[in-house]
Amino acid sequence: MRSIWNGSISFGLVSIPVKLMNATENHAVSFRQIHLADGGRIRYRKVCELDEEEVTPSETVKAYEDADGTVVPVTDEDLASLPLPTAKTIEIEGFVASSAIDPLQLDSAYYLQANGVPAAKPYALLREALRRSGKVAVAKYALRGRERLGMLRVTGEVIAMHGLLWPDEIRSPEEVAPDSSVRIRDAELDLADALMNTLGETDLDTLHDDYREAVEQLVAAKAAGEPVAEEAADETGGKVIDLMAALESSVRAAEESKGEREDGGHAEVHPIEGRKPRPGSGDGGSGGGAKETARAGGARKRTGTAESAAKKAPAKKKAPAKRTAAKKTPAGTATADATAQRKTPAAKKAAPAKKTASGGRKRTSA
Repeated sequence: MRSIWNGSISFGLVSIPVKLMNATENHAVSFRQIHLADGGRIRYRKVCELDEEEVTPSETVKAYEDADGTVVPVTDEDLASLPLPTAKTIEIEGFVASSAIDPLQLDSAYYLQANGVPAAKPYALLREALRRSGKVAVAKYALRGRERLGMLRVTGEVIAMHGLLWPDEIRSPEEVAPDSSVRIRDAELDLADALMNTLGETDLDTLHDDYREAVEQLVAAKAAGEPVAEEAADETGGKVIDLMAALESSVRAAEESKGEREDGGHAEVHPIEGRKPRPGSGDGGSGGGAKETARAGGARKRTGTAESAAKKAPAKKKAPAKRTAAKKTPAGTATADATAQRKTPAAKKAAPAKKTASGGRKRTSA
């Protein structure tokens, strides 16, 4: 890696020579602008708007434009004359817990490398002191002509530095927050928790840039003269959805994608089934999903009760009628009578009369 800045870390009276290098790199596919007719490159030239002549870099200087339109030239010599103690030094101001740094402040990331053999010992000392304390160092440094705020922390065996935005560069989120009158029901929170638990943790190392891969495939196909495949656009954006239904579908989809369900058609267990409905969960809006779930659960309970009663009901009263009918009628008729007795309540009531009549016939023939 190529260093972009050389200086030292000021740790009290200890000075640690270091090199600063970028810790990240951009893998986005870069494009150039060309003239479509002949493929020629499009380039930009700096032209003075007064005389419309091209200006060379040596003739160009910085300038500050005031609110009234007044332009004040500021040369590199002017900036170099300003007192800037951190021009070549990373000044450690103090140490804080990492939780004290708002992630919104995080900017560019760098690695700090010990510059030379004599710097190895103090570098390692600062690294181990940060590691043992569990804290991060807050420092000031200068880069690209301005003073900046930084955070030093340990990653592996090196010290990394994150550029930080100054606190007054963070905008207030007051105008971004949703309306405070929005009400979230407990049933919706339960489903959101179930979805979060089902999705589980994410291995960041397995994530990749799908769009970049698609762009690379597009460029390769066009370079080879192959047709470019078109995918249907997602039309779900902007539609009003049922929040409860969307959460339930998301939980099911997450379970299926993780292979948590077994094949066999077993009954689906609702994440919040069996819980008593809370007050207010049955009124309008997205709470209707919870009400339907409760009704579905009750229907399953009633069905189970009816099936249990049917299994427990004795069938001894039907047996004599079946046997008597089998003796007096053909086999096909006996089967039809038995089927009718199972289907209609009237058949059940007629069973005792048949037995009495059958008994009377037996006595007469005797």
